[in-house]
Amino acid sequence: MSSISSSATPRPAVQPVAIPWRELQPWLLFGAVLAIALLYFVGTEQGVFHLIGGSGVHEFVHDGRHLLGFPCH
Repeated sequence: MSSISSSATPRPAVQPVAIPWRELQPWLLFGAVLAIALLYFVGTEQGVFHLIGGSGVHEFVHDGRHLLGFPCH
């Protein structure tokens, strides 16, 4: 049998990439607007204030509404 020899070569430390705040701001704003819109459609759409008529949106988010604790009946 032959012996297997391995030599571990040290790897250089990985440096994190710094993302400038000015490049991060639009993505954070987009994420916040998207989260607020999603919360609106799950929480209040088809309630007292609704933007879309009919019951399509209500039925689409019905289970999510109950999962998040929003009453709808």
